Amino acid sequence: MSLISSLYKSLYKITNGNATIEPEELCCYAYDATGQTFMPDVVVFPVSTSEVSQILALASDHKISVIPRGSGSGMTGGSLPIKGGIVMAMSRMNHILEIDTNNFIARVEPGVVTGDFHKAVEQHGLFYPPDPASSAFCTLGGNLGECAGGPKAVKYGVTRDYVLGLEAVLPSGEIIHTGVRTAKGVAGYDLTRLIVGSEGTLAVVTQATLKILPLPASVKTMAVLFQTIEEAAITVSSIIKESIVPRCVEFLDKSSIDCVRDKFGFAVPDYINAILIIEVDGSVQAAAQEAEKIKNFCISKGAEQVILSSNPKETADIWSARKALSTALFKIAPNKINEDIVVPLSSIPEMVRRIEQIQKRTGLPIVSFGHAGDGNIHCNIMYNRKDPKELTLAESAMDELFAHTLELGGTITGEHGVGITKMKYLPKEFGECEIEIMRGIKKVFDPHNILNPGKIFKNS
Repeated sequence: MSLISSLYKSLYKITNGNATIEPEELCCYAYDATGQTFMPDVVVFPVSTSEVSQILALASDHKISVIPRGSGSGMTGGSLPIKGGIVMAMSRMNHILEIDTNNFIARVEPGVVTGDFHKAVEQHGLFYPPDPASSAFCTLGGNLGECAGGPKAVKYGVTRDYVLGLEAVLPSGEIIHTGVRTAKGVAGYDLTRLIVGSEGTLAVVTQATLKILPLPASVKTMAVLFQTIEEAAITVSSIIKESIVPRCVEFLDKSSIDCVRDKFGFAVPDYINAILIIEVDGSVQAAAQEAEKIKNFCISKGAEQVILSSNPKETADIWSARKALSTALFKIAPNKINEDIVVPLSSIPEMVRRIEQIQKRTGLPIVSFGHAGDGNIHCNIMYNRKDPKELTLAESAMDELFAHTLELGGTITGEHGVGITKMKYLPKEFGECEIEIMRGIKKVFDPHNILNPGKIFKNS
């Protein structure tokens, strides 16, 4: 009997039949949003911490890799089984275990869909700010692995800012508990924040205790139209100086607008080259005052038009275009490289100019949009991977994009993670000493390198 057959029988027994080695079923867990494909040997669907523990202990004994997986919506290959092994799909661990309205915390399993969690806490008059664009189908476990953010990060922060504690399983099968259920806690090293954002390479999260907030009484949304991309970029970089922190400032360039022009609930003239989607929240009076102040500020910075929504439908119309953008990009080219660089706010205008220079040099369309309120720009290099010339140009554009980002004091990723697609760029951001410390942490957690190997670091 082969090792895989033997493992499959053990995994089938541990999970009461929730494991598969059927090729057509394995295919469903072989890819993610990068478009790359690597076949796993087995896919297993645990339903409890105990099952996760037993699976990892078995894998550790046999030195076979385990790859935790949420919904597979990641952009950097973090859930790809690049060395085969066992994909651990967390979809059955999808329960909201607790919503504590007195202490403003919730306890969840990793397979809970982020959008479902948003709706659940809102029914209690509460609010969970992290909201990645894929929130309708991505999972909280995946968000934890990548430290996802979203539009509201400019005011409220990212996933790690809302994780108070974790239950997690080490590659050995040992179950650990990190963090607290309280507003403060500084006992010992912060293992919680170490695991959040580790891309499933240190431990498998089986429960998370999350901080939640009171739901804002009012939200005001506006679309701000500019004739030039420079005016929009300058507005973004200076808006917070006005002593107002919007809950989000989203940015769309001309190419983005052209892709989703028919999705807006208002007419967008052809001469508009950039749109900002800005939201403020708070009490009814405060939100209204801040919205008016931002509107006047944008006009003073050269905005051609400011459309302030007056009802939920108009708000939905503004956001529908932004949410449709990612898939609409394929009108331009069959393939894209989606990078989520971050630069200091004051460097946004310069970064926008440099992206335009890369586009002129390569001749490839580069579509820019994203969470400009915190300097997080999503640059989509559009190309045809079947054309060797375009593939080479796209790779050189990516090299140049990261070089400019780091030169301006930025980082190569704000929320997508490193995975496999950005691995070669990590040494350009960190020195050898820092990377060796990271490798050492990985070895402490995972001495046999079975948990999501081949991610983040070269030769890992």
